[in-house]
Amino acid sequence: MEHIVIIGNGISGVTAARHIRKLSDKRITIISAETEYFFSRTALMYIYMGHMKFVHTQPYENWFWKKNRIELKKAYVTQVNETSKELVFDTGETMKYDKLIIATGSKPNKFGWPGQDLEGVMGMYHKQDLESLEKYAPNNKVCKRAVIVGGGLIGIELAEMLQSRNIPVTFLVREQSFWNGVLPAEESEMINRHIREHHIDLRLGVNLQEINADEYGKVKSIIIKETGEEIECNIVGLTAGVSPNIDFLKGSNIELGRGVKVNRMLETNVKDIYAIGDCAEQHEAIGERRPIEAVWYTGRMMGETLAQTICGNPKEYTPGHWFNSAKFLDIEYQTYGWVWAKPKENEARFYWEHKDGKKCIHVSFDKNSREFIGINTFGIRLRHHSFNTWLNEKRSVDYVLEHLADANFDPEFYKQHEKEIITKFNTEQQTQITLKKRNWKRIFSY
Repeated sequence: MEHIVIIGNGISGVTAARHIRKLSDKRITIISAETEYFFSRTALMYIYMGHMKFVHTQPYENWFWKKNRIELKKAYVTQVNETSKELVFDTGETMKYDKLIIATGSKPNKFGWPGQDLEGVMGMYHKQDLESLEKYAPNNKVCKRAVIVGGGLIGIELAEMLQSRNIPVTFLVREQSFWNGVLPAEESEMINRHIREHHIDLRLGVNLQEINADEYGKVKSIIIKETGEEIECNIVGLTAGVSPNIDFLKGSNIELGRGVKVNRMLETNVKDIYAIGDCAEQHEAIGERRPIEAVWYTGRMMGETLAQTICGNPKEYTPGHWFNSAKFLDIEYQTYGWVWAKPKENEARFYWEHKDGKKCIHVSFDKNSREFIGINTFGIRLRHHSFNTWLNEKRSVDYVLEHLADANFDPEFYKQHEKEIITKFNTEQQTQITLKKRNWKRIFSY
């Protein structure tokens, strides 16, 4: 019986295993050094905040795996021998495979900061990080202050977690505005304000220089590079992005870049070895997407796609239109299509923000054809199906705004803002038409 071995029990690896089982009777083994059973990584924050227990983050009962004949092995892989089709564990034990799926996910970035491996320094990506947080920041008596390094979605989640236990937070962000490499200036400034309104000490345009230790080898303070200021703290959260977790492959013949290089079939350069999820890197990016996408839903889609190929139905990975969602403290964020931090040459923009400063929409469209390109929403929840359809149908920006209420999860709530949004859009468009006419008159008057 063909043996499929999957390294990694995150959403990518588990989805691949489930779909391979649906399609075949192959032997399946999932290997993980992190936890015995699959859990929802995005729910870790809610355990710390007291909203659920760890067992509640496990989508499947423990009997599920045996019933579905998916073998689980808690172990750490140190080497892949592609010639003998064999894995080597840190115990010296080995395991044979017929086909290998690498789904090892990400690890937090470290940039060689002095003190980055001290006790009390952690990311917020793994169950072990949650355990470290409970150990070093159980309450505001043990942890007088936390410093978070790196502005992004994981950083803002960690800040919210710590605030739930009344632990003061200083947030070091090297950019001049929060997440401004992704968000346009308007949304980025909204999040700056929102973070500060929650009494988080947001420091923009600064970098970590070093982390200092006390006499016991634990975090004592950090130094800001630009000012030399020392901030006393008990923990440091490293959330300056992630990198593919692939160090154990560096002695193999598997082609590596930042991640494991794969083609559209999710195949590596070595026969019968594949890579999916955060650790996979496309040779050529798909459309406007990045070659590596550390996103939950793309990992799930890769797992489903690869299962088809493994089971004799070759299928290319085609993720479709970009979308994502997140939460900045108590403001929900969604994006569909593309709204770049700065508009491209062919793009025009429309931005509306509610007077409360906590709700907005930002629409991108082609300035010539008026085709809808993308939308950001903050504080207004919209339906994925509607935008996926409109992007497929290449609808105009006028059509999208006219039908925006149809896409809203709460149409009655949206109607409170609809008139204001449409009026602002029509006014701006009429102004643009007037300016164009004036420019044409100037040209023809010469």
